[in-house]
Amino acid sequence: MDKQRYLQHIGFAGIPQADLLTLQQLHRCHMLSVPFENLSIIYRQGIHLEEPALFNKIVERNRGGFCYELNRLFAALLKDIGFNVQFISGEIRARDGSFGAPFDHMALKVELDQPYLVDVGFGDSFLTPLKITTTEQQPQTSGTFHLEQEGETYYLERRNGDNRSHAKTLYRFTLQAREPSEFDGMCHYHSTSPQSHFTQRLVCSRPTENGRVTLSENKLIITEDHQRHESTLHSEDEQRATLIRYFGIDLEN
Repeated sequence: MDKQRYLQHIGFAGIPQADLLTLQQLHRCHMLSVPFENLSIIYRQGIHLEEPALFNKIVERNRGGFCYELNRLFAALLKDIGFNVQFISGEIRARDGSFGAPFDHMALKVELDQPYLVDVGFGDSFLTPLKITTTEQQPQTSGTFHLEQEGETYYLERRNGDNRSHAKTLYRFTLQAREPSEFDGMCHYHSTSPQSHFTQRLVCSRPTENGRVTLSENKLIITEDHQRHESTLHSEDEQRATLIRYFGIDLEN
């Protein structure tokens, strides 16, 4: 891996060290620079999980991806810098309150002074790593995050301030270390099955310094300072022009 090229792509300046400040900066830079998107699935380009293929797609071609791609490549970068990184399995909470199957979501655990939850592949989530602890509220610009624990399972919640009555559970996970290959089956399911939401609707989204920009099928949604603006696109040409303008993504590249 060309580490310096990767760091340049996400806008990280300085000399990376295997410490908390670097981890926080890398995570934030990655979230702001690399979109969460399923374009390879929608346009049937295939999902290729080998490190050179991921590097080419995300860094050289200025694309994004979903959790199995983004967290896998980010883990390689962190390991190259010297971080202690492990893959962990998450299960995303559906609208009906149910949770997905094991390996439904790939996230990372990084060990420093304490374990941290690292995740650049969920979409609208935390911008910097979260301490894996149930004793703290962890406020960020994208919300206040909190972990609940039942046995070995942690539940990631986003709250409205410290108001638990308005909490939304995003996903649950355990700290059991996993091998990347264990996620291959669910990655294939999510990228090919008609039942997977990734195959049903185009999405491309990334946070900005003061909000978020999202292309969801034919809707462009821009949030700035908590103000939401939505517009409708009327053709695939408009959709592709929007990808170039707001995400720098050229599907012909």
